[in-house]
Amino acid sequence: MLSADILLAGYAQGIFPMAEGRRSDEVFWVSPERRGIFPLGGFHISHSLRRRLKSGRHSATADSAFAEVVAACADRPETWINDDLTRVYDDLHRMGHAHSIEIRTGETLIGGVFGIAIGAAFFGESMFSRATDGSKMALAVLHARLVAGGFRLFDTQFLTPHLASLGAVEIPRGDYLLRLADAIRRPAAFYSAGASSGAGVRVNAGVALSGS
Repeated sequence: MLSADILLAGYAQGIFPMAEGRRSDEVFWVSPERRGIFPLGGFHISHSLRRRLKSGRHSATADSAFAEVVAACADRPETWINDDLTRVYDDLHRMGHAHSIEIRTGETLIGGVFGIAIGAAFFGESMFSRATDGSKMALAVLHARLVAGGFRLFDTQFLTPHLASLGAVEIPRGDYLLRLADAIRRPAAFYSAGASSGAGVRVNAGVALSGS
């Protein structure tokens, strides 16, 4: 049975689990020949996203609704997140390894992202959006938090056009494994004193987004 320790060991070796679908009873391990990553410090914030981040209409929190974010990421016609993975993500969250970023308009959750941290490596798992730029805002806040916390690697698993538009790139598996081995040995802090997203946005957990 998949466990938190098994999943962490897999990530440390450069592999990650997926299921064929929500109702699948099994997971398989993946090691892409080319891996998607965000170069830390190289997140692209468009003028429209910058305006949205600084509008004051949205708030960002960390780890305030982890289970809800995971459920929202899995709430789509085709998903690789099954019950086993959901259970293990919950376990990792309780252990302090899995984290989420939530974006709200008022009390309404409009976007989010979650992932797993080992040392100075952060493995982005999935994201969702229920309003314009919901997932982009979540990624921008997450990226700023990782930079502020001293992370060395922001893994996106695969490269999609959506992620590429925000600055993500592909690197060969060998290059990724070298970066991974270095990052997991180093310390990093998901919770730090505070950070700016590069758009003048404060991203402390529980603090509303606002212009600086």
